[in-house]
Amino acid sequence: MEFHQWNNLIFDLPAAHILQTRQWADIKARHGWRPLPQIWRDDNGRIKAAAMVLERSLKVGGFSDVVRVMYVPRGPLLDWRDEKWGIQVISDLEKLAQRRRAIFIKIDPEVVVGRGIPQTEEAIEDGYGQNVVDWLQQRKWRFSPEQIQFRNTVWLDLSGTEEEWLARMKQKSRYNLRLAQRKGVKVQLGSMQDLPLLYRMYAETSLRDGFTIRNEDYYLTVWREFLEADMAEVLLAEVEGEVVAGLVLFFFAGRAWYLYGMSRNVHRDKMPNYPLQWEAMRRAKARGCQVYDLWGAPDEFNEQDRMWGVFRFKQGLGGEVIRTIGAWDYPARPLMYALYLQVLPRLLSWMRRRGEEQTRREVGV
Repeated sequence: MEFHQWNNLIFDLPAAHILQTRQWADIKARHGWRPLPQIWRDDNGRIKAAAMVLERSLKVGGFSDVVRVMYVPRGPLLDWRDEKWGIQVISDLEKLAQRRRAIFIKIDPEVVVGRGIPQTEEAIEDGYGQNVVDWLQQRKWRFSPEQIQFRNTVWLDLSGTEEEWLARMKQKSRYNLRLAQRKGVKVQLGSMQDLPLLYRMYAETSLRDGFTIRNEDYYLTVWREFLEADMAEVLLAEVEGEVVAGLVLFFFAGRAWYLYGMSRNVHRDKMPNYPLQWEAMRRAKARGCQVYDLWGAPDEFNEQDRMWGVFRFKQGLGGEVIRTIGAWDYPARPLMYALYLQVLPRLLSWMRRRGEEQTRREVGV
């Protein structure tokens, strides 16, 4: 299998995802991960499933040797309603982890268990997702204490006209969009030259909103890789010629993703994020996307969740809550896995502290 053909191989698979692309694997390879692409074909040679497996060797305190962990971000990709293929793929991933002597392999496929906020009139449960959970548990997989990606998200339907998009928005969001336009917020395409500015705004956002980010080199690498592949665009919101907010919009296989958004503290009263998202919707539609994934919703839908404000903003744009099974681990070496979980909280806490200190140094706070 030619690695450079990977995107074409997975393009038509169900829930083909930006995090399963060759570009994402290339980026992770520069940061310590080894890509191990896997393909499953039927008797006629047709591709039925795929998984871009990432493997990393770690030196973790408490372990005498370097240990391996494996991760399939937003995969594997297949029709999970076909239980025969699902079990075949899962079985082969278990064997791969055992053969590579990994402590565990983690998956977080986009297997939907429901739509809408639970226990509301809009909630719809999807039995096939629970069925997948049942047979994962039977095979000794466990719900992961380390959820790398968001388990729940918000999707915007890009079908119909722009007037229909406006009609699907909540009244307050329509008002804020028009207010921002009246107050002179302009949105334009950014370029490679804008990436350092984008990072500075992202760092400012992380400190204001209390989340940890990586160093500048990492994000510039991600953004450049996808911009060069024509799989991403930068959008910038300006007020009186001053950039006040931005986002990076990703495209692949008929979907768009809002993975990174950033804003400054100035001119927030002019609501720049509303025209920014409106233009993102228009750009995604022009690229042939049917769905715009706003990337992230609370695990528990209550107002105490730190994501509640951002979630309400996304929902106001007309988005629908999508709930998935989340990340699951297969402990290929159960004893080592148990020890790893004891070390993990301390490791993550140290990484968060170091990340915040580095961000403050980079933005001069």
